[in-house]
Amino acid sequence: MALPLRMANFCRLAGRTAGSLLLTHSRASTLLARRCYIVASAGNKLQFKLDERTAHSSLDLFKKDTGVIYRMLGLDPSHVQDSPLRFCDWAVVLGDAEITGGRHYWEVTVKKSQEFRVGVAEASTSRDECIGTNSSSWVFAFVQRKWFAMTNKKQVPVTLVGKPERIGLLLDYEAGQLGLVDTQKSAVIHTIRAQFRGPICPAFALWDGELLTHSGLEVPPGLQ
Repeated sequence: MALPLRMANFCRLAGRTAGSLLLTHSRASTLLARRCYIVASAGNKLQFKLDERTAHSSLDLFKKDTGVIYRMLGLDPSHVQDSPLRFCDWAVVLGDAEITGGRHYWEVTVKKSQEFRVGVAEASTSRDECIGTNSSSWVFAFVQRKWFAMTNKKQVPVTLVGKPERIGLLLDYEAGQLGLVDTQKSAVIHTIRAQFRGPICPAFALWDGELLTHSGLEVPPGLQ
C-alpha cells in the first residue's frame, strides 16, 4: 500500500544527489566493523554525543555535538569528509553510543521543527535508507502535527501527543521496548516492540529546525 502523500513528502531526499556519494556495501561493512563507540552497559546511565561521521551534509552539529540543526542548502558534499558511515541521501545522524543491554533514558528538546524522527537504529543500519523505513531502525516520527511509530515501512498513529517542546525516550533492550515519554507527566505514551539483534544507537532525522539531546539521565521515578 502506498504511503500517504504527507508521509511521502516527509521521506523526501535531503541535500545530496543519490549518485554523488554512494559507496559499496563491502567497503561500508569493513569500516563499520572498525567503528569505535562508547559502550553502554546494563548498569550505566546512557551518555552519548552525535557522531559527525554519520551526519548527512545538510545537518550541522552544535553545542559540543549534542545538538543538530537542519540547513536547507547544506554543505557542499565535496567539503564533507568521505565516509561509509555517513548517510548520503537522508538527513540522518546517529549517536556515538553502542547499546547492548539495560534500560536507558534520554530526552530531546525540539526547536522550530515540524518534521523529525527520534529513536534507535542498529549500528550497522543501511546508510542508503532513512530510519524508520527498514527492519533495523525503530523511531517515532512527527510530521504534519501528527505522531507515528515507524519501523520497516510500517506506521502506526500515536495519539494524545501535541506539538513537542521536550520529549523523552525510554529503552529497555532486553524487553525489546522503546517508549515515547511525556516529560511533563513522566508517563509512556506509546511503546514500540522489537527484537533487538545486536548493538543499537540513538538515531535522529531532521528536515527543519533543530534538536538538542540530553543524555546521562536517570530513568525518572515514575517510569521505574
